[in-house]
Amino acid sequence: MKALVYRNYGSPDVLQWDETENPIAADHEVLIEVRAASVNPYDWHFMRGEPYLLRLMAGLRKPKDTRLGADVAGRVEAVGRNVTEFKPGDEVFGACKGAFAQYACTAASAVVLKPENLTFEQAASVPIAALTALQGLRDKGKIQPGQKVLINGAAGGVGTFAVQIAKSFGANVTGVCSTRNLDMVRSIGADQVIDYTREDFTRSGQRYDLFFDCVGNRSIWACRRVLGSKGIYVGAGGSPGRWMIGALARMIGALVLSWFVSQRFASFIAKSSKEDLTILQGLLLAGKVTPVIDRSYRLIEVPEAIRYLETGHARGKVVITLDDDRRA
Repeated sequence: MKALVYRNYGSPDVLQWDETENPIAADHEVLIEVRAASVNPYDWHFMRGEPYLLRLMAGLRKPKDTRLGADVAGRVEAVGRNVTEFKPGDEVFGACKGAFAQYACTAASAVVLKPENLTFEQAASVPIAALTALQGLRDKGKIQPGQKVLINGAAGGVGTFAVQIAKSFGANVTGVCSTRNLDMVRSIGADQVIDYTREDFTRSGQRYDLFFDCVGNRSIWACRRVLGSKGIYVGAGGSPGRWMIGALARMIGALVLSWFVSQRFASFIAKSSKEDLTILQGLLLAGKVTPVIDRSYRLIEVPEAIRYLETGHARGKVVITLDDDRRA
């Protein structure tokens, strides 16, 4: 099979083709014929080994695990001997280390059945981004029906899911995005939109019960201005090049500030969850959440896809489709 790997840290130029035998599913795993994957900031930070603290986990001088790609959708090719919930031919989506390949193995607990109303590309766009939105809004933000929710970065991969998931909870949603994305953010359910190129939303005078920040381009002090007296700020992302360092700095700032004010501040990183994937599966099947896809690339074009995502201007998700590569 073909797989894209990286044996050294660096730019997308370090990505290489690897020809190898198909992996074999372990006892609790499924082998997936990958039909689509998606690109996340997670991928480029591991590829570059930046920030350097990440290398304590990934490998100091070179990556311990050369695989990339964490979101997958495809057909089950084979199952391990202890797997009973899936069978060959089932269409699934979920989390998978090494999804930038024609075949990949993952734990059966990391995937769920793909809704029939979704394409493989749409399903592959869901896991990391939608789990981040769901867990941030529900678990950290304690979202409630009727609340006023502000989403900064509403046109991005996480933001487009956050707008729709917040609406599914019955919230009144305001999305912050650029001029070109105003209509798109309205179309996915935002009640109000703010064009950040024309208005500083932190000085609008509006107050929100929950501020879900997918961008991290304002200081904690500025973000506090848009929160009600009992409002909650949830940081779920950062600007390109600042992902983990920015998140760490904001977590420390949020912790200190929380000692002195009635508002609450939290940052987090989403966790893989079969239960939450099942919740998302239901929202997708009911049409309450529809993935927004910006661009689609072939497997051999993953380097270009990562370069595009690193610009920080993707609207919705960037996906990888393998149909053309499988026929090649």
